[in-house]
Amino acid sequence: MNIPEPSMSLDEEIYSRQLYVLGPLAMQRIQKAKVLLSGLKGLGAEVAKNLVLMGIGSLTLHDPHPTCWSDLAAQVFLSENDLEKNRADASQKHLAQLNEAVQVFVHTGDITEDLLLNFQVVVLTASKLEEQLKVGTLCHKHGICFVVADTRGLVGQLFCDFGEDFIVQDPTESEPLTAAIQHISQGSPGILTLKREDNRNSFCDGDLVTFSGIEGMVELNGCSPRPIHVQVKRSKTVIHEPLNIALHQPRMVAQNHQQAHRAHCLHQAFCALHKFQQLHGRLPQPWDHADAEIVVGLAQALEPLKGREEEPLDEALLRTIALSSAGDLSPMAAILGAVAAQEVLKAISRKFMPLDQWLYFDALDCLPEDSLPNPEDCAPRGCRYDGQIAVFGAGFQKKLSLQHYFLVGTGAIGCELLKDFALVGLGAGGCGGVTIADMDHVEHSNLSRQFLFRTHDVGRPKAEVAAEAAQKLNPDLRVTPLIRSLDPTTEHIFGDNFFSNVDGVVAALDSFPARHYVAARCTHYLKPLLEAGTQGTWGSASVFIPHVTEVYSGPVSASASEDAPHPVCTGRYFPSTAEHSLQWARNEFEALFQLSAKTINQARTSLADMDRQQILTLLRLGVLGQRPQTWQNCVVWALGQWQFCFHYGITQLLKHFPPDKVLKDGTPFWSSPKQCPQPLEFDANQDMHLLYVLAAANLYAQMHGIPGSSDQTALRELLKLPQPDPQHLSLIFTNNLELTWASAEFGPEMLKKLQEALEVWGKFPPLKPLMFEKDDSNFHMDFVTAAASLRSQNYGIISVNYSQSKRIMGQIIPAIATTTAAVAGLVGLELYKVVYGARSLSAFRHSYLHLAENNFMRWVPSAPATQMFNCLKWTSWDRLKVPAGQPERTLESLLAHLQEQYGLRIRMLLYDQALLYSARWSSQKQAQRLSLRVTELVQQVTGQVPEPGLQVLVLELSCEGEEEEMAFPPLHYEL
Repeated sequence: MNIPEPSMSLDEEIYSRQLYVLGPLAMQRIQKAKVLLSGLKGLGAEVAKNLVLMGIGSLTLHDPHPTCWSDLAAQVFLSENDLEKNRADASQKHLAQLNEAVQVFVHTGDITEDLLLNFQVVVLTASKLEEQLKVGTLCHKHGICFVVADTRGLVGQLFCDFGEDFIVQDPTESEPLTAAIQHISQGSPGILTLKREDNRNSFCDGDLVTFSGIEGMVELNGCSPRPIHVQVKRSKTVIHEPLNIALHQPRMVAQNHQQAHRAHCLHQAFCALHKFQQLHGRLPQPWDHADAEIVVGLAQALEPLKGREEEPLDEALLRTIALSSAGDLSPMAAILGAVAAQEVLKAISRKFMPLDQWLYFDALDCLPEDSLPNPEDCAPRGCRYDGQIAVFGAGFQKKLSLQHYFLVGTGAIGCELLKDFALVGLGAGGCGGVTIADMDHVEHSNLSRQFLFRTHDVGRPKAEVAAEAAQKLNPDLRVTPLIRSLDPTTEHIFGDNFFSNVDGVVAALDSFPARHYVAARCTHYLKPLLEAGTQGTWGSASVFIPHVTEVYSGPVSASASEDAPHPVCTGRYFPSTAEHSLQWARNEFEALFQLSAKTINQARTSLADMDRQQILTLLRLGVLGQRPQTWQNCVVWALGQWQFCFHYGITQLLKHFPPDKVLKDGTPFWSSPKQCPQPLEFDANQDMHLLYVLAAANLYAQMHGIPGSSDQTALRELLKLPQPDPQHLSLIFTNNLELTWASAEFGPEMLKKLQEALEVWGKFPPLKPLMFEKDDSNFHMDFVTAAASLRSQNYGIISVNYSQSKRIMGQIIPAIATTTAAVAGLVGLELYKVVYGARSLSAFRHSYLHLAENNFMRWVPSAPATQMFNCLKWTSWDRLKVPAGQPERTLESLLAHLQEQYGLRIRMLLYDQALLYSARWSSQKQAQRLSLRVTELVQQVTGQVPEPGLQVLVLELSCEGEEEEMAFPPLHYEL
């Protein structure tokens, strides 16, 4: 079989977030790779999906078997229409649609030695042990990386053999740079480690460095330049054994002895299942105790693993594995498929450390605690859920179908979750359903991770597209899309009536404030919350159950240093970092192309309400001149802005603050961290000079409804022509308005000219304000990148490239399809437990993984903390309930009820942060409010009338005698 060479063009927009994780070199290797994947059940389909989304060169599918009912519970590309069709053939067209840059082929013959020589990596899933040994031996012989992955019900295994001399060129995800600094303390070298996220710190041995802002070793601050010796990350060599040896001497990923022993039992269980299949020609029947005992006996008869001779196998564990081994589950396929695909990428890219060599994963904690399923309930029904029924039973499947869940966010994780919901049948029957909420629209950059979206969906609402795609996966799934955000502004939509019909909430959000808000709503309405997040190859999944687990308590936001805005003065006049330049460029975009348009549109008739900065903006926009009519007019304007920002503006700044300026205490004005700027001279032959004019002219044209141009050659020719002097900018400089605008006075004559100019401009259609977007085709990022680069050149700052600018300004979180799929699968496992109901704390798991470094952790959540005051005990899930009564009670009656019922003497009572009552008030003021009914009091204090249908007023209280930091449960005043 001859595999054509893959295409080498890289769409950086599609792979933008992935590039932040892997880097361009790894992506180039991935694009060249040829992979053979055998086995297209659920697990194989997940591996294939991830590899295609991530842009491997070509993928060849192999599976000699026809589609059967049990496949549909976990195989995302198969449907009832594919029954009896070859699994590989039926999956090929769907996989090819995921990524047009990836070639997807089907091989219909046997796997031969000649065939294997076409590939860099070979993956076997759902394969027999005999085939694994045969193919593994051939791959090891020819230096082909070999991966085996399999799931059996709620357990999974993964094996890697990358050969005896596999070099990992980039072992970790972080980018540290370590420098030894000589002569710090008595001649001894010191060690300095820099976290390098964007390759900007390009130091070499012997470079001289100095420091500022160091705490501890303060003697380094302001020191004379010191030489450094650089130590960077080094490659590592991995030695893997072939499968025929590793099968009996397994090296396993385990955190402790207990995990290692459990992995040992799982290893022997898989071997026993292979032996059972070899003897009987089938797997054990679902929950058949006779078959299970045979498997236990086979496992005990196996030769003990080397180094484990003295450890007895856990018979109960072996028995449970055998009883549930006939099933095929979507969450398990998602998790093992993600890890397997990541190992394939490690083999191709030589980035990140591969497994050493076995990984075992089990989720037997998903099985019910009280009673196990019976064979009759788990027998095949001839339906799409047979693979799941084989593990949990038909009764549980019915319960799943009647659930109504709320999914918040349909980005990458949301798409994966919705896929899993469709496969498991969540809300696919009776009065069940899934409501999804997301106000975003599909972008081109979403296509490498958000696999429910296609190129023709770009620009459409994500919620609508995701709902349509999910219903194609399972026509019985009932999905209601809402193009809404979930925040305080939409509580009239997502209020009491909405949450009363919801069984649980799943959050797939990429900001901590949004997560906190959703978690608070779940706490308020006592709804289970499942939540997941990723960053690069890190991922986590969490579960929060009313009265069982702790409540959500993640960070309020990303690190303050990342979110905090840069001081205006620093960003405008004294930048010292690339981030300062980017923030300045971003502010320029808003000032010139968004706020200015709004200002002009609002000021067509009067300048009376405008401040000085708005008037200055009008001058920069050229309102004293003619409104642009042509592309050339826009180019002239853009060139004027270039001169304004990077030449005249810097010249003017240096007039006020000369390079030799000294402060009163003798300190040079231009001293660290302030860097003295230098004006630039425009040169159309320099790329960033030209890019700025090109982008600014196009954005100015878009504001005015004028056709733009992307022709850089034509622009260079146009710029060779004599250009008129931008007099509107000279006026600003003549009056020192740029530097003194805060105190500048605009006389009557200038205001009159501006008013007359605005009246002329008012005869044209309104300007179009441009909202900043991080797409690559609209000149927004081009402008910001060019402006920031030129600003950095002014101040001698090392600038960042386009990709780095996009990440910083778009606040883009590095992301990769494998981590996304894995955390969605982990959420799916917890969903089984939540839907089953009545579980103890020990059944639930928080999860954490780091695919780059093979870290996998699952642990039992903490129980909710109990607080106590007098005789009252509560947790964060509790609330005090007081009925309003008929007729409605007064505030005096409410306070009396709280003291009589709970022993609470109220010190303060608040509603929506508004103070309703304070025991510190005068008797007269208290009397004025005590006689009011509670709803009247709320309306009087807040000016708000309770929404029709509102069932509860949530009041906050504090009491006499309480300790500091004590948080009383909310008071639910039931209307």
